[in-house]
Amino acid sequence: MQSVWSEDTQIRRRESLAGDMEAGAVVIGAGLAGILTAYYLKQTGIRAVVLEADRIGSGQTKNTTAKITSQHNLIYDRLIRTFGRPMAEHYAMANEAAIGEYERLIVEKGIACDFARCPAYLYSRTGTELLKREAEAAQSLGIKASFKTECELPLTVAGVTGFENQARFHPLKFLAEMAEEVEVYEQTKVLKVEGRRVETVGGTVTAEHIVFTAHYPFINVPGYYFARMHQERSYVVALEGAERLQGEYLGIDRDGLSFRTCGDLVLLGGGSHRTGVNREWRSREPDPVSRTGSGCSYEMLRSRARELYPGCREVSHWSAQDCMTLDGLPYIGRFSRRKPFWYVATGFGKWGMTSAMVSARILTPLISGQDCPEGDIFSPGRHFTAQAAKNLAMHGAYTVKGLAKHLLPSGNSRIVPNCPHMGCRLEWNPEEESYDCPCHGSRFDREGRLLDGPAQTDCRRRERP
Repeated sequence: MQSVWSEDTQIRRRESLAGDMEAGAVVIGAGLAGILTAYYLKQTGIRAVVLEADRIGSGQTKNTTAKITSQHNLIYDRLIRTFGRPMAEHYAMANEAAIGEYERLIVEKGIACDFARCPAYLYSRTGTELLKREAEAAQSLGIKASFKTECELPLTVAGVTGFENQARFHPLKFLAEMAEEVEVYEQTKVLKVEGRRVETVGGTVTAEHIVFTAHYPFINVPGYYFARMHQERSYVVALEGAERLQGEYLGIDRDGLSFRTCGDLVLLGGGSHRTGVNREWRSREPDPVSRTGSGCSYEMLRSRARELYPGCREVSHWSAQDCMTLDGLPYIGRFSRRKPFWYVATGFGKWGMTSAMVSARILTPLISGQDCPEGDIFSPGRHFTAQAAKNLAMHGAYTVKGLAKHLLPSGNSRIVPNCPHMGCRLEWNPEEESYDCPCHGSRFDREGRLLDGPAQTDCRRRERP
């Protein structure tokens, strides 16, 4: 099913690129990060052309829960200990400023996108120490945060840490209006990037600056982002007849859930797992006749919904895909030292709305030659932490396993279930009826058609005798 955002919003279609052109900057990807970056570049006098393989907002922007918040799970205590107070403060202030900038744009331009200020909470049902430490760390960085032991959720909690003056909105209504401010070419798939030339199916764009905002960079070298990130799936059900909440919530426990109000609905989220890896899946090829999955994430959410909101009704459900970095922080800045005129915004974790605005406000001064002190904590070239090294080894093990399975017999499906990105063996996901790559997160439908990158092509089909 579609997200509630997609169901009630139609974004005006744009033409495809037809021929060659020159521009100050090329932005690859017309999600929220790409559109905002192009908008701010335009404000500085730089012509930015946005190239989109599909439609505006057709990627991950449409599948968010649309929380605009500086509260990104348990992060500030860790940032202070790992990167030091100045860099932790840069992270906090960049995200707090992003909330205010959304509000400024929405008010200034009169955008009707259901924007509302609200508190954001982390909750736990088992302990309070981590929540208390997070509240203290956030307070020390200038965020209005507090700890308490009660909240409005329909479940018993040990404690909650709340951030004041956070926000929520309708992402596609906002995106539709902001896209009117920039130059976008849809159905214009980028085939190759060499130097300052971006080759597409419709022509070549030559630019001084090239910005990759298409969720997951499809170029492997330089940058090596395929080794520095993995992808995760998460799930949402929209509930009618559930009691509305004043705040938005995220559980920090292993089975924690996400809550937020959307009009008369409550969005209940959870069930995250690495793309292509879920211990509940059956190791089998898809049944060519059956069209139903046998996964567990949606059923878990429906079961919890019945417990928490007896009599509620599901009106929609959808899933999202998130890029997770080695240290849990986005990569926003120069793509690589070898390509100083390439830029990237990726690895937003589950905080894409705030990170999209942060990206635009960091990349714009970088490209236009201005100072951007807060960019240090987001830089793809930031120092490598001990935890990042452990995660690199763990993610490398998934890649080795996926590549090794490439050599095994591949069953009787109509496609060759090896990812065209780097050759890892795909796993059948009955939850969403897709082939998923456990190495880098590419996804394909039953017929092998590409759903999510970093792969750029469909799977190879078997030749019939």
